[in-house]
Amino acid sequence: MFERFTKDAREVVEGAVTDCRRDGVRTVDAEHLLLALLEREGSRASFALAALGLAERRESVRGALSQARRSAGLTRADADALAGFGIDVSQIVARVEEVHGVGAMSGGRKGGSWWPGRRPGFGRGAKDVLEKSLRVALAHRDRHIGDEHLLLALTVLPGVAAEVLADHGVTYESVTRVLYGEGYEEGRGGGGGEAKAG
Repeated sequence: MFERFTKDAREVVEGAVTDCRRDGVRTVDAEHLLLALLEREGSRASFALAALGLAERRESVRGALSQARRSAGLTRADADALAGFGIDVSQIVARVEEVHGVGAMSGGRKGGSWWPGRRPGFGRGAKDVLEKSLRVALAHRDRHIGDEHLLLALTVLPGVAAEVLADHGVTYESVTRVLYGEGYEEGRGGGGGEAKAG
């Protein structure tokens, strides 16, 4: 599949691996892909993010992702579901951090990577984004997978990255509008609806 990736898309994946190593975690996840997209300049995804005002709010996005990592990557929906069972996630995080330090539930490790010199693997979330980006590209009849397809995939897959993007006004619809124009029909290109839901 990577042979279909553009240079920009490959650089996002490489950036995600670098972010993962910096965080000291074993696996690249969707959030690492989002962080790598935020670092891009001069690409289709960076254009879309700038047009939607996210370029100026990068730190806000990073903060929201960091906060989610502190809660072991739980989304608000996850936390709300647990609250329905009487489990207060923020209270659990506070207690764990009181004993083990801030960020203890993030999966990272203080002082560097888990195993120096080894490339981190891709977690289920990152794999889902990569697979979905292919479907999105096909739905838009694009021959190659660009970083814009990674961004579109991040907006539709359930999880922390999509939640943080939506909180900042970046949705599948808004990105599609910026990239493909106001008149773009969702069904055009072999099933834009499929790319969104499938």
